[in-house]
Amino acid sequence: MVNSRTDLLDEIFFALSDPTRRALIARLAEGEASVAELSEPFAISPPAISKHLRVLERAGLLQQTRCGRQRQCVLQAEPLREASEFVARYRKFWTHQLDNLQQYLEEPQTKETEP
Repeated sequence: MVNSRTDLLDEIFFALSDPTRRALIARLAEGEASVAELSEPFAISPPAISKHLRVLERAGLLQQTRCGRQRQCVLQAEPLREASEFVARYRKFWTHQLDNLQQYLEEPQTKETEP
């Protein structure tokens, strides 16, 4: 269970750290899919796919429902906004720092002359 915003961000960034999970998210961004449909492009076992889906679900990025014998998955994009807002704060900081560096480098430098 995720208790705080920091824990939620940890779960989100952990989920996004794996290329398989990012590919699953990209597929789900196109629409709902069954676990079998999500598994098709990957050369990994069904239990491995299930583990990836549990990580995404724990991070709040995925909702699974049963439809007969199949499990359907739907992307929950709200946590991605949390991650995006976190990154945006640091983007502003680094943009400001790089602008300051550029301004410094563009200023004419006066050479100190030795006596």
